[in-house]
Amino acid sequence: MTPEPWPAHLGLEVFDEIDSTQTEARRRVSAGAVGPEWIVARRQTAGHGRRGRAWSSPSGNLMATWYARPDVEISAAPQVSFVAALAVADLIDRYLPGRCTLKWPNDPLLGGAKVAGILPDSAGRADGRLDWLMVGFGINLAVFPTDTPYPATSLAAHMGSAPDPDVALSILAISWERRFAAWRSQGFAAIRAAWLERAHGIGQTLEVRLPNESFPAVFEGLDASGALLARLPDRSLRVVAAGDVFPVAR
Repeated sequence: MTPEPWPAHLGLEVFDEIDSTQTEARRRVSAGAVGPEWIVARRQTAGHGRRGRAWSSPSGNLMATWYARPDVEISAAPQVSFVAALAVADLIDRYLPGRCTLKWPNDPLLGGAKVAGILPDSAGRADGRLDWLMVGFGINLAVFPTDTPYPATSLAAHMGSAPDPDVALSILAISWERRFAAWRSQGFAAIRAAWLERAHGIGQTLEVRLPNESFPAVFEGLDASGALLARLPDRSLRVVAAGDVFPVAR
């Protein structure tokens, strides 16, 4: 498989080694860069995921961050996680059609194990619009960590060999452009519907973990903003805007 033609309007810089693509993107927006641009690393020395968790960044995997300054309301920024998850699912479909599911809020899975991490970040202005937006992608093409809270996997583990990172990047960039444009033009409803078609664990009892509590609940879907609809054991419905979900131990 050869790389897709790179969109002419998109910047791209590839580093053999860097602390993290997300940190580099932050440096660039702080210096006034406009984007859109992709920052890519062959290897990261200080990769990180949600809530500052370390992210394994070995050679052969895809580590990249996209950033830009879109005219978007700050309140809509959390929806970008779902847009990004669908773009990763589109990438995986090119190699393993129909096999990728999505765990709330933004984890692509293969065979029920995490195959990628997504890290959105943004800053707002006083007028309620975004100043900048970035999304970090860490996709386990070749290898995966074994010491994670949620089971992990890689594309290579399911394919027998790893996709070429440059080819995977070109597919991801084009998928991201298409999904992001659809979100901007059609709103979140279409993204929500597409995400729910791939939802992992819907109708099942999951453990919902928040910073100060954990509880079992049946995953019933997403509300109009992307929050988790959690049916509690007493049959009441709880709306969870941010957190993590895990399988219930049996």
